[in-house]
Amino acid sequence: MDGGASYNPRTVEEVFRDFKGRRAGMIKALTTDVEEFYQQCDPEKENLCLYGFPSEQWEVNLPAEEVPPELPEPALGINFARDGMQEKDWLSLVAVHSDAWLLSVAFYFGSRFGFDKSDRKRLFSMINDLPTIFEVVTGAAKKQVKEKSSVSNHSSNKSKSNPKRGSESQGKYSKAMQTKDEDDEGLDEEDEEDHGETLCGACGENYASDEFWICCDICEKWFHGKCVKITPARAEHIKQYKCPSCSNKRARP
Repeated sequence: MDGGASYNPRTVEEVFRDFKGRRAGMIKALTTDVEEFYQQCDPEKENLCLYGFPSEQWEVNLPAEEVPPELPEPALGINFARDGMQEKDWLSLVAVHSDAWLLSVAFYFGSRFGFDKSDRKRLFSMINDLPTIFEVVTGAAKKQVKEKSSVSNHSSNKSKSNPKRGSESQGKYSKAMQTKDEDDEGLDEEDEEDHGETLCGACGENYASDEFWICCDICEKWFHGKCVKITPARAEHIKQYKCPSCSNKRARP
């Protein structure tokens, strides 16, 4: 756990950057790296914790030995419940505890370095603008978008309008290209707002028109191409795209 407390952020911006890094690492563990995370959480091992680091890395490890620890500790023993419940429910439970841990670490720094009322309010506001890990893992963040159905319909209509599979593939990542390829009349401000509220299923960040995105044909979540290591050229040859989580799913006892 050498990355857990390698430095101490002292300003609101530094604490928020620390929060985002740790959050990104934990989201990776519960989404794109879920198979590796599942394997590491062996119920036969001792009490294990999921740690997120400012470097956007994650680690499953034993809790800190010192008492009290230098930083607040994550939920203890997440591995014990792994085989006793459905995988998606277990991952959701770990996500909830991860959200609580991230907040405790952020406000630990705030208390330690004397953040006043306005600093704490600003920090919470910055944190609150991001979807929680639970919302990203369960897909609730996407469901909260009011115009989600219009986004889905927009994508499906583009695919149905052309029977060739190549057009369907193009429809998957048309979000990143449509501002250049379509006439101004075909994309009004309301439609752009809908796309702007779509969140990446891996990192939880918002859609940006200058980035390549791809949609999973199984769970229908959208992902940055860079987050799932898919390029536009490669996407053209994918008949049915499965995100890392869906690809790694298998029957659990």
